[in-house]
Amino acid sequence: MEIYEHKTGKNVRHHWLLSFTVLVLLVFGSLAVLQAMAIGLIPLLFGIPLTQLQDLLMVQLEHPNARVAFLFIQGLGGGLAFFLGGWLFINFVDRKTMKWKQQFRSVKFNDFLILLPLLLGFVLFNSLFVHLNMNMEFPEALSGLEETLRSKEAQLMELTKFLTDFENMTELLVGILVIGVLAGIGEEYLFRGIIQPKIRYYTGSMHMGVWITAIVFSAIHFQFYGFMPRLMLGALFGYLYVFSGNLLYPMAAHALNNTFTVLMVYMNKLDVMEFDLEDSGELYWHYILIGLVVFGISFRLFLKQQDNKDYGQVA
Repeated sequence: MEIYEHKTGKNVRHHWLLSFTVLVLLVFGSLAVLQAMAIGLIPLLFGIPLTQLQDLLMVQLEHPNARVAFLFIQGLGGGLAFFLGGWLFINFVDRKTMKWKQQFRSVKFNDFLILLPLLLGFVLFNSLFVHLNMNMEFPEALSGLEETLRSKEAQLMELTKFLTDFENMTELLVGILVIGVLAGIGEEYLFRGIIQPKIRYYTGSMHMGVWITAIVFSAIHFQFYGFMPRLMLGALFGYLYVFSGNLLYPMAAHALNNTFTVLMVYMNKLDVMEFDLEDSGELYWHYILIGLVVFGISFRLFLKQQDNKDYGQVA
């Protein structure tokens, strides 16, 4: 199970609404402070004057450092802010511990190796939900809503394409650090490390904890046409934590998933392989079935590697 326990002598309990309200305030406060710090450092680090900040944030700035500067803002005010907000909450409000020494001691190298085929199989299987979500059609009465959502999707896609259209190896490495590593660590620390065990505690259900957290995790990305596949990914990360009792595994899986996407985009740009972020064309059922089989076998092996499935408790 997840490790989210009282610190010695600190048995703190809050009403669920107050608890989550404070958590949200701390996270958004961290986002605001760190993004403000990042923006303030832009002229010094990247030579972009603040007068051009609006163009930078609107992805309309023609500057050699524009992409790295935007990634810097995303990294400091994104993954790192999720981590900071969560850390402040768990240490000064909930007074809980995740027992990191215990988690690091329980890490097994073979588990990380299993994560590679497990994640690859899941990505292939999840292409089914990518296709279904991207091709959802609204009834005529909701055509206005569909048009709004499609427009928002197009804007987010333009931003994603800008962030991943790397011009050199430096930009690629910064992209992997921000989109892969920092996002994977920060988001998993907050969602699977804190929110999931709290929901499990308040609902009394392990599965409710996993799926409600996955819904919130997917919803905060504000991408309707990516909601279903991201929901499934969130559930996968949640169950990796539940069955291992080690948050490092979903962190690693999240970082690997994001890094894999970044590398695929870059290889497409180099004409090494074809990969289109906007492609939601026909389904390849043989890939989906192969992915399901590979994922099922890998997940079963992952479970067998866990000697003790109750490393901790929620209290």
